[in-house]
Amino acid sequence: MSEDVVELPKIAILGAGSMGRAILSGLLKPGVHADGIVVTNRSGERAASLAGTPGVTAIATDDDPDANRTAVRGAGVVLVAVKPAMVPDLLAEIAETIEPDAIVVSVAAGVTVARFEELLSASVAVVRSMPNTPAIVGKAVTGVSAGTRSTPEQVALVRRLFETVGSVVEVPESQLDALSTISGSGPAYVFFLIEQLTATAVSKGFTPEQAADLVNGTFIGATRLLEVSDETPMQLRLQVTSPKGTTEQAVAVLQDADLESVFDRATDAALARARELAAG
Repeated sequence: MSEDVVELPKIAILGAGSMGRAILSGLLKPGVHADGIVVTNRSGERAASLAGTPGVTAIATDDDPDANRTAVRGAGVVLVAVKPAMVPDLLAEIAETIEPDAIVVSVAAGVTVARFEELLSASVAVVRSMPNTPAIVGKAVTGVSAGTRSTPEQVALVRRLFETVGSVVEVPESQLDALSTISGSGPAYVFFLIEQLTATAVSKGFTPEQAADLVNGTFIGATRLLEVSDETPMQLRLQVTSPKGTTEQAVAVLQDADLESVFDRATDAALARARELAAG
């Protein structure tokens, strides 16, 4: 992302769950200027936790039934970060209040652009997105797909918004569900591998604390090395894999396990579920 100031219009974030809050954290970074941010959620306690945050107004729907409509008034970008099942009722609630030239950005997995556009005025642009949980630490990979009514300029604005929490990949909506099986679900795959290697370390006599230090530190160090290196993962792996050495023997076992096929089947299962959700 450029070090220039990122200028954004007023933003309404409907849903202050983990992803909504992660995106909010990006909007609050130095160098990012939004013309006001209004956040809504159900709980008064959660809204109170945001009280006093400079530039942010938090409203609880339990306290104010008109909270979502209040939030979208004057907003140039409306980020829909509620659970997918809640989307139709939420859009019906705000449809008559939302600004006619607003951009509605979906963070709701499995809800298509067509469904959003069906429930909103024809003048309202829709952009669908798929961030992942490393947004919480500013390391997200977010997939972004244009709707049928969004302009390149509007998609670029949404891109700038998500670049405050990481990197952005623009894809056609037809690829977004597949993207969700890679980067969207991907952190879970990494954490699962860490779990399994940690269990192996414990089985070899290390304490759980030692195992966590060994495995977590190795994953963090390896990914940091990848981040700063110009070399591919394969090249970095080969640097660790001395001919006829111990690592070569371990990697051979992993290769015999046909992990490529395992990941193919795992992501295919996730994609099938994503399509089920999209079909309702």
